[in-house]
Formats: sequence, C-alpha cells, structure tokens
Amino acid sequence: MNKLYEFMSFDKANIVLERAPDGKDLYMKGIFIQGNVKNQNQRVYPLNEINKAVGQITERIKNGETVLGELDHPEELSINLDRVSHLIQDMWMEGADGHGKLKIIPTPTGNIVRTLLEAGAKLGVSSRGSGNVGNDGKVSEFEIVTVDIVAQPSAPNAYPRTIYESLFNMRGGQQMYNLAADATHDEVAQRYLQKGIVKFIKDLKI
Repeated sequence: MNKLYEFMSFDKANIVLERAPDGKDLYMKGIFIQGNVKNQNQRVYPLNEINKAVGQITERIKNGETVLGELDHPEELSINLDRVSHLIQDMWMEGADGHGKLKIIPTPTGNIVRTLLEAGAKLGVSSRGSGNVGNDGKVSEFEIVTVDIVAQPSAPNAYPRTIYESLFNMRGGQQMYNLAADATHDEVAQRYLQKGIVKFIKDLKI
C-alpha cells in the first residue's frame, strides 16, 4: 500500500467559506478529491474507489468518530494532535467527486488557519490516505485517513510550501504560534496574531 496525498487548490476545489449564524464558527466546503480524471500526480481514482472511500468516512462520522484534520501534511498517516486544525463534519458524492465540509476549531493551528482565511489567503485541501497504484496510474484499495488544509500549490506537481514549517522557520514564528494558542479567549492576542499573519502571508506569498 502506498501513501497517497492529493492536493486541491482553493480555486480548483471551489472552496466556499461559511460562517455559523452567530459568527463564531468558520467552515470550508468544496471538492475534497476528484474521481475519473488523471490528476497532477498522474493518478486516476475510479468512481467506485472514490465512492467507497467517501462512504467509509461518512460511516465513521455516523458512528460517532471524530475525524480530525491537520494544518499541512505530516510524513505519516497517523494524526498529530498538536497540529490538528479542523474536524471533518461531512463528506458526500457529487458525480465522480468526493465533496466535504470541515469546521475550523480553536486550536493554535486552527486559529492560524482562521486568521489566514480571514486575511484573504487562499488555502486548499488535500486528502491523505493509502492505496495501490497500477502501472496505468489507476488507484485501487483506496482509503482516506483524513483531509488536511494546505497552502495553494504554485504549479502542477509542486508540493505546496508548508505553512506549519514555514511558520517555525520565520523570525518570531514560535511567538506567533503561542499567540495563536492564546487567541481563543484573548482579544489583544487576536489583534497581534492578525498583524503577524498579514506579514506572514506577504512573506509566504500564498
């Protein structure tokens, strides 16, 4: 079984941002994975494989499991709790594509995602899973572990420059992460986080 990561940019995924009526919760909704087309990784996910994998996610949610997602991709398929930024609330099929809706949660990385989006950054999504890839590029035995939030790829076949790693490589990155941890209940921290994120966007150019 291979680790399979499939990126969808903000525009290609037709991402729509939604807010709860009280304005407290923020959601991203759009295409989470495409079927029956050769993607930028030269892989094709047949309709039956997408349908099965999406069904497994919806069954997990229906059975009360919390499907967590991260800011950026880790090297492994397991979930890193310190990088969780959102919950997968729903997935469904529309034609050959798997669509979904995720909720940004007030963790440090979730607060970073929310501030990036509110500052105008276009963040995409990327499925993380496993499966077999044939010589023709067709994927079989596909399973989705989760869907992560990633920076928009700048070109086909380009791995997106990671937000999480870039944050900690920048000057004051650890301080910004700490501000993100405090931002849920501290309005002063929220203002400083917004200023820092605007600078971060300019430097990251996403």
